[in-house]
Amino acid sequence: MLHYKHLFDQLYSDYSRLNPSVKKINELFKDSGETIINDHIALRTFNIPEINLDSIAKPFLEGGYKEKGFYCFNEKKLTAKHFEHVKDPLAPKVFISQLIIEDLPQAYQDIIQKEIIDNINQIPTSHKLLLAGRLWNLPKYEIYKELLKTSEYAAWLYVFGIRANHFTILINHLSHFTGIKMVNEFLKNKGFTLNTAGGEIKGSPSVYLEQSSTLADIVKIQFVEGDFMIPACYYEFAMRYILPSGELFSGFQTTSADKIFESTNNQINN
Repeated sequence: MLHYKHLFDQLYSDYSRLNPSVKKINELFKDSGETIINDHIALRTFNIPEINLDSIAKPFLEGGYKEKGFYCFNEKKLTAKHFEHVKDPLAPKVFISQLIIEDLPQAYQDIIQKEIIDNINQIPTSHKLLLAGRLWNLPKYEIYKELLKTSEYAAWLYVFGIRANHFTILINHLSHFTGIKMVNEFLKNKGFTLNTAGGEIKGSPSVYLEQSSTLADIVKIQFVEGDFMIPACYYEFAMRYILPSGELFSGFQTTSADKIFESTNNQINN
């Protein structure tokens, strides 16, 4: 079994390769004298039994994580869970979502069956599944565009497969940034574009969590028809607040997370 810290290292290596802005942002914070603590990562999948949410979660559960929250995103046809390490409070939380295929219109269920499910040849086991990327054939740009019409999530997943789609800087552990507004202004002044869906800042102190994110980097991806530029991964920033119990809020807010998903939105990016 791969130690969870090594697993995060491998997930980060793949993630940062797809998102060139990540290393640039990290360097900017480090140049400002900061040490970066990762609040959480997120992974996406389909509710196909062999690769569904619970299958993706297994390596984390084996590595000392425990399920802590369940979430529904009815409009996006998603369910999600988040997991926290039992013993290590600074271990990144893990947020895993899945698309409920049967909730899509029949025509799109048929596309996913034909283009994805029917083309899965071999499914890696344990932690290797988290690093597998696309388990089906080279994507078709026409299929990508068609999936975008009903589910940007499905279109993204069709192209990129199973991998971390974002990491998150925990603002609470930054020394020179007093809040999320200061982080956002810093990033914008350095030329980065933020996701403004639902507002630049998602959430508020009253719900014990504030979040913001960059828009996904636009990268060149190979399709059957040739190379096309599409949104890949993004970077998130989170500020957590103390609950009345005295504990730091460790969960997620569905209203905010719903808009964070849109950081990979093709229409926003273009």
